[in-house]
Amino acid sequence: MTLRQALTAATAQLANDEDIRETASRDAELLLLHTLQIPRVTLLAHPSRELSPEQHALYRTNIARRLQHHPIQYITGQQEFYGLLLKVTPAVLIPRPETEHLVEAVLKRVPADQPARIADIGTGSGAIAIALAVHLPHAEITALDLSPEALTVAAANAREHNVAHRIHLQQSDLLSALSLNKADAGNSQSFDAIVSNPPYVPESDHATLHPQVRDHEPVAALFAGPDGLDLYRRLIPQAHAALKANGLLALEIGHGQREAIAALLKSWHEVSFLDDLQQIPRVALARKPPTLSQKG
Repeated sequence: MTLRQALTAATAQLANDEDIRETASRDAELLLLHTLQIPRVTLLAHPSRELSPEQHALYRTNIARRLQHHPIQYITGQQEFYGLLLKVTPAVLIPRPETEHLVEAVLKRVPADQPARIADIGTGSGAIAIALAVHLPHAEITALDLSPEALTVAAANAREHNVAHRIHLQQSDLLSALSLNKADAGNSQSFDAIVSNPPYVPESDHATLHPQVRDHEPVAALFAGPDGLDLYRRLIPQAHAALKANGLLALEIGHGQREAIAALLKSWHEVSFLDDLQQIPRVALARKPPTLSQKG
């Protein structure tokens, strides 16, 4: 079977599934390129090239996984984020383009030419921490996640992008492990910025999610109680305790959560929200208020 024939047949198979019909052609091509480990230019230039029986069998296996709604990223094992190619596995949430707005917001507010201590809460694949480390060469980043499997993925990505020496990975439920390790609670107030893309999907939205998200991405990285705000209610007070005065808190938020997050940040300073490309409030920003001595 030629590349063209295999691609045509796979596209037709995928197009029969209403949940992935819109991306059938793209998915079939991406999986063919991944299976053969060839660039797209080779496919375009040599459509009559024959697949070996082994290649054809592997391609059929990959298409079958896609028909079971496995995300493309889990099949190929990679996803691009902020210009960086990252390893992803079913242990981590797949990095989304929307989260790049969060990284961009932090980079605009943390000077690249000065030392900074940053915490990334719920690091997953390490996408946010690694993007920040690459673009903030003087930053030291503490990347926390409850999942040891996710931390293994993040460690591999940090090594791949040569920032492992400035990213300190630790298993933790939000910031709790850091406070437990401090003899003096006051010493934990040491971060210049805390950034997080926490779980924020309401449990009531479970049935409405696309099958590839609902059935394959880690539940613990998606859902956060009845209204999706459980993690923010815990994280915001912890962040307040761990930040330096005037330290930056940057959070990704979900659709329709702006007012609720604003209420949770009512005691903070310089609270603002940034929209994504669909004009949905996607990033919440706030500063820890200065101390009384700083005010005076």
